[in-house]
Amino acid sequence: MTLKGKKIAIFVDQLYQEMEVWYPYYRLLEEGAEVHLIAAEAGKTYPSKLGYPCTSDKSYDAVIPGDYDGLIAPGGFAPDFIRRHPQSSHFMHEINAQGKLVAAICHGLWCCCSADVLRGKRVTSFFAIKDDVVNAGGVWEDSEVVIDKNLVSSRKPSDLPAFMRACIAVLAAQQ
Repeated sequence: MTLKGKKIAIFVDQLYQEMEVWYPYYRLLEEGAEVHLIAAEAGKTYPSKLGYPCTSDKSYDAVIPGDYDGLIAPGGFAPDFIRRHPQSSHFMHEINAQGKLVAAICHGLWCCCSADVLRGKRVTSFFAIKDDVVNAGGVWEDSEVVIDKNLVSSRKPSDLPAFMRACIAVLAAQQ
């Protein structure tokens, strides 16, 4: 239980990639963290790419960055919907400014682009959004996981074990 007392947010919206929400969710719970699924509307059920339901705990408007130790942005097509809400970008930007974990996998880096947290940071993502990441100031590389201080990124679902090891290590090192 290396993360006992830590509170982590995971962004969700329609068409999320199932493994990129549920694998982090359950790994963080196993490590003792409190995990909240955050979306545009609290209590709303969002379907995954395959229709698997995910009900949000809180809305972007109801969360305070200072109350959280980290944030994970999953992939799928959900990031395109998540970043349409200025409060989601504000939340991510503030979590980053506080030096707390900002983690994104696959298309989740789209959220990082909109939140302006990539400038000068080494990152990876799904290859199809490399141009978006680079145009947002990220220094892109094709690696299983990239850690640049508080920012953790990975490319795809098969990278999830390395992604979560890195996220847990960054969270455990935070005071």
